[in-house]
Amino acid sequence: MTCLLCQRSLTTKLTLTWLLSWQPVARPVVCAACWQQFQPIALATACPQCGRAQPQRQVCRDCQRWDPQPAFHNVALFTYNEAMQAYFQHYKFQGDYRLRAVFQPVLQQRLTQLTADRVVVIPVTAATIGTRGFNQVTGWLGTGINDGILTVTKTVAQSQKDRQARLATQQPFGLVPGIELAGQRIVLVDDVYTTGRTMRHAAQLILENGANSVTGLTLAR
Repeated sequence: MTCLLCQRSLTTKLTLTWLLSWQPVARPVVCAACWQQFQPIALATACPQCGRAQPQRQVCRDCQRWDPQPAFHNVALFTYNEAMQAYFQHYKFQGDYRLRAVFQPVLQQRLTQLTADRVVVIPVTAATIGTRGFNQVTGWLGTGINDGILTVTKTVAQSQKDRQARLATQQPFGLVPGIELAGQRIVLVDDVYTTGRTMRHAAQLILENGANSVTGLTLAR
């Protein structure tokens, strides 16, 4: 096998303990050199509201600008650095679906550590599905995880807007009729938390429809 990111050959070291366990071999999909380019966010010192990496745990300046939304906070796993930007360029924008395997294990593991009655994935438009062929988030989590309770109407992708345009975006989401959210704890999953406008719009809608809390989970911040 070769690394999905740099195409160097991958090797798997087998120990006697592993052989005697009769467990299947966990085959890596990324080499150590590529993986080390991604910068994990230390949850102990991250901003408690958006997940931004910082030296000590306190509410960051970005979050201080938002109106209080006590029933919502976001957890982010990695800083959006050059390696992450290159990954998204190939996976999300060029549509290399194989690359979903790079972060599948870490995202799925973190998801199991969050308490939820329902997991909701930020939807993409029908036009995006038509051109890219997939929702990048369900690519990581699997199609069965998205219960499809949100609808979306967007004309310009957030990635094509500057900060001010993102913040000025009107509510793009709707709730599928007949969905019951009263008292539920929701985990809301997206790819990148930038200004927070997308996640906060979706969280607001979910909370207005009776959910008890919304925890955001994003791969990058």
